[in-house]
Amino acid sequence: MKPIQNFSNHSRLHPTYHYFIAPLAIGGLVASGWMLFCNPNSSWQSILLFVISLTLTSTVALLRVYALKVQDRVIRSEENFRHFRLTGAVLNQQLRMSQIIALRFAPDDEFPALAARALNEKLTAKQIKEAIVNWRPDYWRI
Repeated sequence: MKPIQNFSNHSRLHPTYHYFIAPLAIGGLVASGWMLFCNPNSSWQSILLFVISLTLTSTVALLRVYALKVQDRVIRSEENFRHFRLTGAVLNQQLRMSQIIALRFAPDDEFPALAARALNEKLTAKQIKEAIVNWRPDYWRI
């Protein structure tokens, strides 16, 4: 059973990505760069290894960015629909994505007022999350 999610434990890491794939890619890039630039007799193999490591590290980083962008778009759509369902109006376009992402933790009874407050007071994501009284968990975002 999952622990009850709240402000203090809501951020998540994906162990395979954060503790294995990303460090391995970065380590490979650093090692190949070290071999290339510290070895005066750099051969074409060292150059090729560095280029492959750079490509792999860039791909690993982009995969993470693309996944987060998709999650952001889904959250924006979900929260916009939820606001429309609750108030009859879509979310104000001036809300920043970070604010909308933070608002997803607000339950339906707190959501419209907190969205208006976030816009009017220019609350940060952390301030929005701290203002939530009854946390609505999101176990899907990584």
